[in-house]
Amino acid sequence: MAAGSSARTLQRRAVAALGALAVAGLALSACAPDPAIEIPAPSQVEGQLPEPTLTELQTAVADAMAATGSSGAIVGVWVPWSGTWVTGVGTVSPTSETPVSTDMTFRIGDVTRAMTCDALYAAVDDELVALDDPVSDYVSGIPDIDVTLLELCNGTAGIGSYQARLQPLWLSNPTRAWNPRELAAYGLGQERTERGVAWRDSDASYVLLGLALERVTGKPASELLAEVVFEPLGLEHTTLPEGKGKWAGRSALPGNLTVKDAEGVMNCTEPLDMTPVSTTTGFTDSGVVSTIDDLGRYMQALAVGALAEEGSAAQDRWSDPKPVSSASWFTYTGGAFQAGSLIGQYGSVPGYLTGAFADPGTGLTVAVVLNNSAASSATPAYLAWELAAIASKAPAAAGQTAPEFGLPWTAEQYHEVIAKAAICPVPES
Repeated sequence: MAAGSSARTLQRRAVAALGALAVAGLALSACAPDPAIEIPAPSQVEGQLPEPTLTELQTAVADAMAATGSSGAIVGVWVPWSGTWVTGVGTVSPTSETPVSTDMTFRIGDVTRAMTCDALYAAVDDELVALDDPVSDYVSGIPDIDVTLLELCNGTAGIGSYQARLQPLWLSNPTRAWNPRELAAYGLGQERTERGVAWRDSDASYVLLGLALERVTGKPASELLAEVVFEPLGLEHTTLPEGKGKWAGRSALPGNLTVKDAEGVMNCTEPLDMTPVSTTTGFTDSGVVSTIDDLGRYMQALAVGALAEEGSAAQDRWSDPKPVSSASWFTYTGGAFQAGSLIGQYGSVPGYLTGAFADPGTGLTVAVVLNNSAASSATPAYLAWELAAIASKAPAAAGQTAPEFGLPWTAEQYHEVIAKAAICPVPES
């Protein structure tokens, strides 16, 4: 372990032992009892959210499940001033009676990107790399490219993506272990855009960043993320699977993919089982596996910068966001999206649509996974924003005061967007 890394770990242990941080984070039920870092966020009141709020949330999730052909979902909504809703919805497959439970693990997809950026900033703080170092200094054999580590993290490297091209191969040979360099090569083979100027959705960028971090730290990505992110935050059920990337066991939420039948119609009752797809298809872009409580805790920690110690380079992480769309409130930098006041990530991997966002000011946090990846990768963001809009209006519990804050969209707006993009029939309400 590098000297800087050792010092940081010892400092975190001292903070935990002495209770130096007085402000408690959200009481997420599956968190480790003694994490090295406390999350400086508003305390979470106990108890469920009020019944009217729950009804709205339940309707939103049920309709999104129907629209995406998902048999199951796991949802976490934490509203510090009002209550919580953490639940499994539906069954593990359309033909099963096994209910979905909140302790099931699932692939968190592009949330992995933010974690990889956490590892980059930790390496900078340990003086192992500089943000403006070219990736070619650490990853050999990259043709005709001179982007920096920061550009990879910020999504401004101009590099393409590999998932759309490789998914047919993942379907035909799901258990194959993929070399990260091979994944990156498919993204690098796409036409590039000007670097440093605009955001571009690029899975290959985060694979390259992971390879660079493995080189400078001398550690496999699975060990590095555990040391820098999972263990300090007490994410006991979060891993980046090693080796062949096999992860699905008895505790896994099965992931599905609806495909068209012989007549060209979506077969919403018999999806393909995507659970066996190796997490090596995602590596440090989208390979991490977690639970809903760990995901909620991580997203809250990301939003408030819990991993950024005083003087850390990560304190400037959100300072140069780039537009994602024409909406002025939707931007990207530092491995995460900024949607209004929320910070988070979303996306799809074979079998799963995952989205999670948190508000650093109020502590409001939402996380959701749907177990069918056939719909648009933006769907989990739309659902998370719908849930956040509903939760933001939850009344205060006894003795609490609801904060004054708003989001630049309505729940009805994204409920309609999800319904219009449905790949399977949505029952009338």
